[in-house]
Amino acid sequence: MIKNKAIMIGAGLANMAAAVYLIQEGKWNGSNITFYALDDHGSNDGSTGSEQADEYWMKNHPMENTKGYLARGGRMLNYRTYVDLMDLLARIPSATEPGMNAAEDTHEFDAKHRTFDKARLLQGGKGIINGGKLGFNNQDRMLLTKLIMMPDSEEEKLDNVSIAQYFQDDPHMFQTNFWYMWETTFAFRTKSSAQELRRYMHMMIYEFTQIEHLVGVNRTRYNQFESIMLPIINYLKAQNVNFVLGRRVTDWDFKDSSMQDEITVTGLHMTNVETGEEEHIDVDDDTAVIFTNGSITDSATQGDYNTPAPENMDYGAAAGLWKKAADHFYNLGNPDKFFADRDASEWVSFTLTTSDHILLNEITRITTQVPGNALNSFLSTTPITPLGHEDVNMSIVVHHQPHFTTQKPNESVIWGYFLYPRRRGEFVQKPYIEMTGQEMLEELLGQLSKVDPGPVNIMTKKDAIMDSVINNIPVYMPYASALFNNRAKTDRPEVIPDHSTNLAFTGEFVEQPYQMIFTEQSAVRSGEIAAYHFAGIPMSRLVKTPRYDKDIPTLMRATKKMFE
Repeated sequence: MIKNKAIMIGAGLANMAAAVYLIQEGKWNGSNITFYALDDHGSNDGSTGSEQADEYWMKNHPMENTKGYLARGGRMLNYRTYVDLMDLLARIPSATEPGMNAAEDTHEFDAKHRTFDKARLLQGGKGIINGGKLGFNNQDRMLLTKLIMMPDSEEEKLDNVSIAQYFQDDPHMFQTNFWYMWETTFAFRTKSSAQELRRYMHMMIYEFTQIEHLVGVNRTRYNQFESIMLPIINYLKAQNVNFVLGRRVTDWDFKDSSMQDEITVTGLHMTNVETGEEEHIDVDDDTAVIFTNGSITDSATQGDYNTPAPENMDYGAAAGLWKKAADHFYNLGNPDKFFADRDASEWVSFTLTTSDHILLNEITRITTQVPGNALNSFLSTTPITPLGHEDVNMSIVVHHQPHFTTQKPNESVIWGYFLYPRRRGEFVQKPYIEMTGQEMLEELLGQLSKVDPGPVNIMTKKDAIMDSVINNIPVYMPYASALFNNRAKTDRPEVIPDHSTNLAFTGEFVEQPYQMIFTEQSAVRSGEIAAYHFAGIPMSRLVKTPRYDKDIPTLMRATKKMFE
């Protein structure tokens, strides 16, 4: 149903993409598009600690030390599959590089700083592990091949099947180098959806042959807010798009329908989180409502060098609003599958800012690679999983420096995360979720010391490293992996649900054919679909999605890799 105006609930990448496509492909006037959101960075964040300290989720958790930089997470790009993202970035000017669009900016930087990870896995007593040896046995190969070869038409067979359940007769799978790299590259857990694992294996099958070096990974010049989100925001503001921030949309008004299945939004209730005032807006017949129905950074909280990140038990702003819509209509999915089991979805991450490059140089020496190539994961030397297996303790990413445009030449920024925050540290005897920024750094130094080839161990420089710290900001994210939670296909709404006249869903919690989530690709494509629908543009004009799982040479290379 063609519309001429739009209300965007949520100002993340998906809805911003929708706005760009409405303006450029739908020929809309930007002034006819209004965003209502808590903030304007979504999950593609990157800012100073002081900026984050003032945001909504931190109102009840003030930080003592707001110095340094903060990126709650980061997602790796891939040109070959992120075709919709690159199409979007090619449409808008770079925020930092004059004369370039945002896609050219990323291509130019990445061409000069190609990824080649030399130390993807590290383990005490072994140092750098040869991740090229995936470690499969024949049962691993058989079950993985069965998953890869499963056609799209049979995907529902994996409804509500976890990865652990799929490999229940093959616990060896979770002791392979392949699993250690796959879980930390993409943030899968054994509790995650086997259906989603299948989609990743289909769309990223070519990465299977090079996962130990991550050579298929492309990176932006700076953090993803400044290199992806800021160019879009600047463009939309120049097009007179309206941004109303500091708003939490809390409820819907829907049109009464005799059949109780027509979905028509007639009004929205929201809270001004700055003043506490309740507000209401009417939605007329000419207005589309485009809603990002879940956020992996909702309810996230920060600590600082001396304070652990507190737990915020809020169900989540976007998910709570989705739940109210799903309670009203039968075909809008099941948000509880994603937001009611924190044990399946929570992370702890940290962003370390130092005043010199001592630690950066030590990591370069130990891993034998320069900043910008690294995703280093540290394996335990003793069993730490419920299955009695060794697994990854923690991972770090050492970005190309500077990672922020305002970063001083002498400063370094390093990001790390703990996929299982309830596990205990090996060097700091408490769960990761309870650690301060200082304790997380001490745990990192301990892990580095275990794999240090010498001749002088990093621990001899511990005092100098600790003295260099400006801040280390831990972040608790209860829903960081929620999009991977075990579920059925019907647990996520379609972008345009059946019988919807003016409501669309976007982001990482919508169901799209063939698309894998936790990617800028799926987010942008959902916004593109919503925009094309309400602008009356044929879906045949969507950016074409490549299917490498149907490419015979790619499959042959993957098969060969399985036996190396």
